Amino acid sequence: MKVFKWLWRLIWKTIMWFFILSVGLTVLYRFVPVPITPLMVIRLFEQTFDSDKKVRLRKDWVPFSEISKNAPQAVYASEDQKFLDHSGFDIEAMEKAWENNKKGKRVKGASTITQQTVKNVFLWQSRNYLRKGLEAYFTVLVELIWPKERIMEVYLNVIEMGDGIYGIEAASQEFFNKPAAKLTRNQAALIAAVLPNPRRWSPAKPTPYIYGRQAWILRQMNNLPPIGMGI
Repeated sequence: MKVFKWLWRLIWKTIMWFFILSVGLTVLYRFVPVPITPLMVIRLFEQTFDSDKKVRLRKDWVPFSEISKNAPQAVYASEDQKFLDHSGFDIEAMEKAWENNKKGKRVKGASTITQQTVKNVFLWQSRNYLRKGLEAYFTVLVELIWPKERIMEVYLNVIEMGDGIYGIEAASQEFFNKPAAKLTRNQAALIAAVLPNPRRWSPAKPTPYIYGRQAWILRQMNNLPPIGMGI
């Protein structure tokens, strides 16, 4: 009987501390730059044990005000066109993905910018029910505590944009030798075009497919309302 009581207290304390720490960290990151993410640490380990790769971690946090308005507009057009309207989940896209999965079709990603931000900042990359459950929890938490501008700011600063390259400032310096504040529409769209697989594609060496995605993103940028400091 004592064992069950001890086990119950342990479970209860673990859950309580998880909520305290998760809420506390979410509140902290509402104001403080994210210093490092689980994905960055995982990639460093992968590089360390891969003799063919150089160990590097390039990231430069910049506030939203120092990012060209073309960058959020490009990822808004490319990754999540309902970003301003949803509360963290694109239900319609999730339903379509579920139906396609049941039919055995190629599943297009249904993750919103908020979900991608949560996955990068708080979680790991593998797909399982525990990770998905935590992703949903943190997505609700982030949408409650962070304004949309902060979500976009964090997303643009932590997202993987190349091998060892994280965030829009590092990507802009690496691929175009300029700060993120000076990114043109074409350059921002090119960076957004490789985001589905930034370790396979590069804005420095665009393939015909990437140029096609860039052109599509540019058209979408024209069709969507401007997104910027007034998010």
